[in-house]
Amino acid sequence: ELSNKINDGQEVKPLETSRLEQMNHAFHTCGVFSTIAFFMINAVSNGQVRGDTYGEGCMGRTGARLWLFIGFMMMFGSLIGSIWILFGGYVVPKKEVAPGLAVFFQNAFIFFRNLVFPSSRSKRIHPSSPRK
Repeated sequence: ELSNKINDGQEVKPLETSRLEQMNHAFHTCGVFSTIAFFMINAVSNGQVRGDTYGEGCMGRTGARLWLFIGFMMMFGSLIGSIWILFGGYVVPKKEVAPGLAVFFQNAFIFFRNLVFPSSRSKRIHPSSPRK
């Protein structure tokens, strides 16, 4: 029956279009900005923020602090935006909340990961590195 409809030129609606219509593609913007902020924050070390590094770099300690501040503001803004998407796009209009929860948890996990595990901003001592 499907091949007859295709040959006759009739439009065939896929079964899963209701799933695709649930998620506005603009809602992915929060996750993109949160990921960019994740890389911005992890690009700055503690030594650069304190001014303990050998080279001053582009703007020195002030530039590192400004870069870190902008990164945290982007990440916090993405988290607030994802809460807005969850409630404004799914909870209040009484739609299925699963896509809104996915956007929120994606941004929340990225945000709290940077607060709990500051990977390159921490000072690590590896057993394989020589001690001085």
